Amino acid sequence: MEFEVNKEYHGFKLIEENHVKEINSKVRVFFHEKSGAKLLSLENDDDNKVFAIGFRTPPEDSTGVPHILEHSVLCGSRKFPIKDPFVELAKGSLNTFLNAMTFSDKTIYPIASKNDKDFLNLMDVYLDAVFHPNIYKYPEILAQEGWHYELNSKDEEITYKGVVYNEMKGAFSSPEDALYRKIQESLFPDTTYGVESGGDPSDIPNLTYEQFIGFHKKYYHPSNSYIYLYGDGDLDKQLKFINDEYLNEFDKMEIDSHIDIQKTFNGIKEVNGDYPVSPNDNGKDKAFLSLNFVVGECTNPEISMAFEILEYLLLETSAAPLKKALIDAGIGKDVYGFYDNSILQPVFSIVVKNSDESKKEQFKNIVFDTLRELSEKGLDKKLIEASINIKEFRLREGDTRTYPKGLLYYTKAMDSWLHDKDPLIHLRYEAPLEKIKAALTTDYFEKLIKQYLIDSNHCSLLLLKPRPGMAEERADVVRKKLSDYKKSLSDVEIDKLVKDTIALRERQITGEKPEDLEKIPLLSLKDIEPKIEDLPIEEKDICGNKVLLHPMFTNKIAYLRLIFDTKTVEQQDIPYIGLLSAVLGKMGTENYNYMDLSNEINISTGGIGYASVTYLINNTPGEYVPKFLVKSKSLVDKLPRLCELLEEVILKTKFDDKKRLKEIIQELKSRLEMAIFDGGHIVAANRLFSYFSPIGFYEENISGLNFYKFIEELDEKFDSKSDEIISKLSKVSKEIFNKNNLLLSAAVEKEDYKKVEENICSFVNRLSKDKVESKNYNFDIKAYNEGLMTQGDVQYVAKGSNYRKLGYEYSGSLQVLKTIVSLDYLWNKVRVLGGAYGAFASFGRSGNMFFGSYRDPNLKETLEVYDKLYEYLENFEADEREMTKYIIGTISNLDTPLTPPMKADKALAYYLSNITAEDVQRERNEVLNTSREDIKGFAKMIKEGLSENYICVLGNESKLRQNEDVFYNLVDVFN
Repeated sequence: MEFEVNKEYHGFKLIEENHVKEINSKVRVFFHEKSGAKLLSLENDDDNKVFAIGFRTPPEDSTGVPHILEHSVLCGSRKFPIKDPFVELAKGSLNTFLNAMTFSDKTIYPIASKNDKDFLNLMDVYLDAVFHPNIYKYPEILAQEGWHYELNSKDEEITYKGVVYNEMKGAFSSPEDALYRKIQESLFPDTTYGVESGGDPSDIPNLTYEQFIGFHKKYYHPSNSYIYLYGDGDLDKQLKFINDEYLNEFDKMEIDSHIDIQKTFNGIKEVNGDYPVSPNDNGKDKAFLSLNFVVGECTNPEISMAFEILEYLLLETSAAPLKKALIDAGIGKDVYGFYDNSILQPVFSIVVKNSDESKKEQFKNIVFDTLRELSEKGLDKKLIEASINIKEFRLREGDTRTYPKGLLYYTKAMDSWLHDKDPLIHLRYEAPLEKIKAALTTDYFEKLIKQYLIDSNHCSLLLLKPRPGMAEERADVVRKKLSDYKKSLSDVEIDKLVKDTIALRERQITGEKPEDLEKIPLLSLKDIEPKIEDLPIEEKDICGNKVLLHPMFTNKIAYLRLIFDTKTVEQQDIPYIGLLSAVLGKMGTENYNYMDLSNEINISTGGIGYASVTYLINNTPGEYVPKFLVKSKSLVDKLPRLCELLEEVILKTKFDDKKRLKEIIQELKSRLEMAIFDGGHIVAANRLFSYFSPIGFYEENISGLNFYKFIEELDEKFDSKSDEIISKLSKVSKEIFNKNNLLLSAAVEKEDYKKVEENICSFVNRLSKDKVESKNYNFDIKAYNEGLMTQGDVQYVAKGSNYRKLGYEYSGSLQVLKTIVSLDYLWNKVRVLGGAYGAFASFGRSGNMFFGSYRDPNLKETLEVYDKLYEYLENFEADEREMTKYIIGTISNLDTPLTPPMKADKALAYYLSNITAEDVQRERNEVLNTSREDIKGFAKMIKEGLSENYICVLGNESKLRQNEDVFYNLVDVFN
């Protein structure tokens, strides 16, 4: 359908129509005359359609009202009155993305689906949720999702409970998160960015129901909304639906959601803060230092892009000069930065981790001295070229991995649209990129450094110190506050609290009315494609080595993988495989120092990465293949240079630069610490698998907690062990990088495959051809059942076993079981009733199964929920509609849209795991044919598996010590 500017379509007046070549989309900007809603449409040939609605939601305090509201509006609405439509959609739609997100200044509700009918259904539920939520009817929604006083009997202690409350307790446990919040607070003391939109646990209990409702009334109106449509859908039909079903009910309003500019400071503002470490920790070398600068406004696309590049150039790449200066001066053991342009006044931060407060002045001086020197003497032009090239490669590739491409474009549009500017300025990246390329021949970046950093007054110097016992002090403060509160209550008031607690629980455990459940739109199984997606793979030969060709459209990019077997490495040397993956590309070689090597890679390629990975062997329980994966990509015409650089790194790396090696190990330790805080559920699950699974034990030693402890020891004893480390890296490298160990994988357009053959052979033939010997590993696999102690305020509770060892086989129906257990049983028991932020189940082809919780206030209670799962399954009831819903939701997870490199990597994984297309089709058929009886039939397997009692919990030290009878061992995660 053709649209004309200034004409009205279903209440929407078309304001502007353009073609944006950078994203290959026809772009239309509409304004809904009656309601005041704004709408942006990106029309293109992408069948993974995206809808989103967002609101400008600037908070005035740190009670977390925008975040709690984001959770709460999805807990039932006018047309869909059940308690959790969001979960019903997750169970039973073909969504490819379904979520809601709170930012510092906005809240967005995005969905995506490739199915037209499903897309409209999802849009309907989300629009009804934001405009007509049940929060006005049920104050219990705030109690459940936000916070409430929990008192089960008048003799108990009062506690705080709530999903967001526990989520933010977990978030506030991470020192990096605490640092980021302190940075915003220090730079924006007078604006909305100075408060915590997610909610500070100490402030969340101050939020009243009246404030909660008032925030929705004020900001969740179409006049304050930003609606978005992306993909190949029928735009006219979509506009009609949005108008007829929703916007037509509203009249335009003036809504004051304006965000003020923070007044510039007169000079550097110095701020101190604390974060918790164990009472026994001396806190040595655990301080964070950061210098933070406000950089213009996010509505300037050129400066925004330039600072994204500048941050990478100064602090991220191996050739980063500011990072090098700070590391060389011994200011800290890890240096990194970030540039946040998602807020009105973007922030550029320089962060040093594992430092000491005595180095604060030295840190500041080195930063400014280095910046002055770079500004006056000039940046290395090759470094500039490399940094611009890697940014341009990523822009043109458009590979988001995590989010649908359409959602990425929405967030970019909102960076300007939210502040009443053209939503397209960050999507049209060619013009600003061309201006920035002037830096290759001028002092472009040098001027930016001087103007926005050296001469800036709007900056802060932040010291975040470790404080032993802080977590315990914080817990004592909360306990005393609640104890004093209880003492202040009359018997009548205490009885009311008990009644309120019971009433909330009764609401939570009460089932839905069938007639209400049926109001949630549902596809039929006929709407599902019964056949699996084809993953192109052809076996070829390159100079005597097998190569897997994945012919597909890649936009003239070649994705090349080198896969080396690592079974040639001695068992005691397995952790060095993980270290090797961290070292390669970051050390010098025969022809380049490490900085020049980094520049050469970034100038000529889209990146080279290294990882130690494992693939299970299908239908062979306990068997797996460990591999070392070299992932690379470049434009097809740069393949010769890519192959030269692969050869340089793999065959000519010099491991004997002790200074550089020590820097890499210190940085790796720091990054692993961050990963433990960010992914406690993953740490606990992987540790759990090592108790009963050879593949789990192996992975624990190349990337898990064992690997972290290995790196920690290398860091502590580096001076005495450096020669041994160098010798081991050299030995392991020689054992892995052998022609007889090598398999190749190439994703490229078929006509370009010849160029892969022409260029890779010379490198492959230079690999060692010595005979290789595969080693037999004998791991000490047993139930260690550990409590992994940190200063976090929440737990990550994992329990599981291997069902194949018990004689059970893998079936696609287990994936339906996963959907049911994760989004029904565990959601209700662990999240809704228990107050955890999340809970989930997993059943792998290897036989490994586990149940886990995320940011969980509980421990034994959650384990008890897992143990009673078999009873739920024995009594499982579901009619045909319910089973259809669970099956559709499972297919949605199986059908995640894949980019070309993701398709190639999935095909490679299937190949190495001996998973055939027939196996995958059989799994899909089993999913589609899963019955209620199949689900009930898993009760015995679950009961037997969990009775083996493999348990691992990562969490708060005090909580774990209070429950030490659960564990065989208590382990300090951080020394």
